[in-house]
Amino acid sequence: MILLIVSVLSFNWLAFRPNRVEGRQQTAHVWAFTMAFQLLFDLLFDFKFKGYWYFEKNSVDWTAFLARTLLIPPVNLLFLGFFPSERRFLAKAGYLAAWTAAILGYELLTMLPAPWGYFHYGWRNIGYSAVVDPILFFMLLFYYRCFIQSR
Repeated sequence: MILLIVSVLSFNWLAFRPNRVEGRQQTAHVWAFTMAFQLLFDLLFDFKFKGYWYFEKNSVDWTAFLARTLLIPPVNLLFLGFFPSERRFLAKAGYLAAWTAAILGYELLTMLPAPWGYFHYGWRNIGYSAVVDPILFFMLLFYYRCFIQSR
């Protein structure tokens, strides 16, 4: 729980300090997309398939509300805000690889014992995240470029 609270505060502070996503409306769109997608993903993999859970395994966990609504959106704002869209493919691939590695490292930290950690695996493991996280980043970039980014 300690890591979650510190992460929510620090990621939000970082995301809104140099907010390079253009404007409040685009920020709200990224936030809404992220929350909707996160809740859909969690509905399937947390509640339906028991692949992972945040604090409690067999119940709706209100403390996980922070993780579902205030943790991932600012991370996505940071990812989009510093994405090297004007650079070559190798720079973009390196950026994506660095963010994936950082997310995987953070995921390992979240599995520390209480009171520090808050995330638990069911049948899912870090290997699934290593495959799925870049796909989720691509989906975020696609949505941002097609529906949010100003022309």
